[in-house]
Amino acid sequence: MEVAQILHMNKGAGENSYAKNSTVQSNIISIAKPVIEEAILKCLEGSTPESMGIADLGCSSGTNTLIVISDIIHTIQAKCCSLGRSSPELTLCLNDLFNNDFNNIFALLPAFYNRIKDDVDGTQFNGPCFISGVPGSFYGRLFPRNSLHFAHSSSSLHWLSQVPPGLESNAKTVLNKGKIYISKSSPQCVLDAYSKQFQEDFSLFLRSRSVEIVDGGRMVLSFLGRTSSDPTIDDGCYQWELLALALMSMVSEGLVNEEKVDNFNAPYYAPCPEELKLEVEKEGSFIVERLEALPVDWDGGSTEEYCMYDTLEALYSARGQRVAKTVRAVVESMLESHFRKEIMDDLFRRYQDLVSDYLAKSATKYTNLVISLIKVND
Repeated sequence: MEVAQILHMNKGAGENSYAKNSTVQSNIISIAKPVIEEAILKCLEGSTPESMGIADLGCSSGTNTLIVISDIIHTIQAKCCSLGRSSPELTLCLNDLFNNDFNNIFALLPAFYNRIKDDVDGTQFNGPCFISGVPGSFYGRLFPRNSLHFAHSSSSLHWLSQVPPGLESNAKTVLNKGKIYISKSSPQCVLDAYSKQFQEDFSLFLRSRSVEIVDGGRMVLSFLGRTSSDPTIDDGCYQWELLALALMSMVSEGLVNEEKVDNFNAPYYAPCPEELKLEVEKEGSFIVERLEALPVDWDGGSTEEYCMYDTLEALYSARGQRVAKTVRAVVESMLESHFRKEIMDDLFRRYQDLVSDYLAKSATKYTNLVISLIKVND
């Protein structure tokens, strides 16, 4: 699987699009907002730079992208106003893989530019703002040397650059039979392969950013992880376990070839906090300022919304549907490329039912890791 060519969130604004099904990701952005604000304010300590380079890595498409950069602009403008300074020129770079729906983002920009003019208590934003799209993998260089003051990434770094070696679709030996990610039944070699691939990828990410970010610059990264050093615990992998069960139910009915399931493994990894710290220390270009692990509901819903349903059965059915739509918006491109487009509706109906049953019995949540990093002097 060529991840950089295949992986993209569902495009457009239809029923199964990422733009319509990214509430979980929006909640994750909200969780990280105070950490982002803190990092931006520290970038402005001392003299304000004439210009600031800012990158959103793995920006995807839809309103979530513009929420992040709007918050960043708001924070910069408010701080400069309080200090009686002019805002710096801002170069805002939106990065994602080549097949990302950049057109969706660009179509929203005229309204966005109008909105930020009066973004802070009626005060007009007085610094030029230049927004550009930068397609490409963040597992490698994307920007000129010393051109960034702040980099942000949300809900992206749990995606690997490739399926771990030995688990590719053309591998001669099936190592993870009947599963599509780490599972309690996966052999140790599968766990080790995923861990090693994450270590290599995250180290490359840090090395690449260390060249692009100025000394004293900062990064805030948010991605799905896990609370324990054990990668088979439910908060790190069970959403994939249920998707594998949905696929295997189709295998049992002759709708999907079992070999196809055996040969598919997701290019994904949910690390624990200790793994992040270790890779940051090993690479050596950044210092960890903050690292938090916070729970996020699978469906991104609120307690108030849950009161809308008359029965628990209706509640869990609605939650299962929301989870299925969220997951479909993210992983459908990969599944279509390996299986068939024609099975997607059936697959996600089955997935929805499995998720509904699971949520009725379990309080499992995603674990969102937020890490704030400072670039040390070369």
